[in-house]
Amino acid sequence: MRVLVTGGAGYIGSVVAAQLVDVGHEVTVLDDLSTGHEDAVPEGARFVRGDIREPGAALDGVEAVLHFAARSLVGESVEQPGRYWAHNLGGTLALLDAMRAKDVRRIVFSSTAATYGEPERSPIVEDAPTRPTNPYGASKLAVDTALTAFAGMYGLGAVSLRYFNVAGAYGRFRERHAVETHLIPNVLKVALGERPSVSVFGTDYPTPDGTCVRDYIHVADLARAHLLALEACAPGSHQIFNLGNGTGFSVKEVIEVCREVTGHEIPAIVGDRRPGDPAVLVASSDKIQRELGWKPEHTAMRGIVGDAWAALSGK
Repeated sequence: MRVLVTGGAGYIGSVVAAQLVDVGHEVTVLDDLSTGHEDAVPEGARFVRGDIREPGAALDGVEAVLHFAARSLVGESVEQPGRYWAHNLGGTLALLDAMRAKDVRRIVFSSTAATYGEPERSPIVEDAPTRPTNPYGASKLAVDTALTAFAGMYGLGAVSLRYFNVAGAYGRFRERHAVETHLIPNVLKVALGERPSVSVFGTDYPTPDGTCVRDYIHVADLARAHLLALEACAPGSHQIFNLGNGTGFSVKEVIEVCREVTGHEIPAIVGDRRPGDPAVLVASSDKIQRELGWKPEHTAMRGIVGDAWAALSGK
């Protein structure tokens, strides 16, 4: 299949693009390189530097789009909400119009479990209330709403995948964010000597060790789900699936595994809770396992951290 991967020079997009190439798809990557890296575009994929709002010839002959291009920093979205609405929603609407003009009828959208906000129960299922607590999550939810409308009005086949924390590496493809907000790479940076310590925000949560529990999904498992979603796109239908590891890991557990994997002490500084941090956030993947046959293969935190450390340290 001829596919376009928007944001394919970023962390998740590059892994999906690499897996698509590996199984024989004809891949074009569209990325403006505002947060991505050209050397992350996998061998065998065509690269077009450009904006999703003006995809132009990048859509020529394309049969499906896998859409990752987005602004994704929660804090920044609170400080600059207009930027997030303009890029995440406005950019996607422009992409959808361009797809209609080129008669491209399939799209897999990289959504987020942040669309649910603070959940009433965990694990989170797809019919849970959607009450995002920041413009990032709200803009992604708006795209999901738009996809439902485009599917109903124009016969688009769409699948949205919602997930929390992505980690690990796929060969040379790893996290390389200019502003890093994710726990695992920040802990590993301490082991590399790039940070003096890691911060732990609160140790008095109602969890087994008092620290927040989060869902971590290996990037290779996540990418595989996108390939299954591509095949599941059905005309006139917008399907939504959550993706999760199947369990949650506390902040203390993650730090301890990083110490074991790297062999470094990794000092941790305990601070106060951050406002709005729920005690537990874990997504249920029962629906996608049942309907698409997807199942996470890399569920152990030691393996997830080990892959990330090998890619980051070159060991």
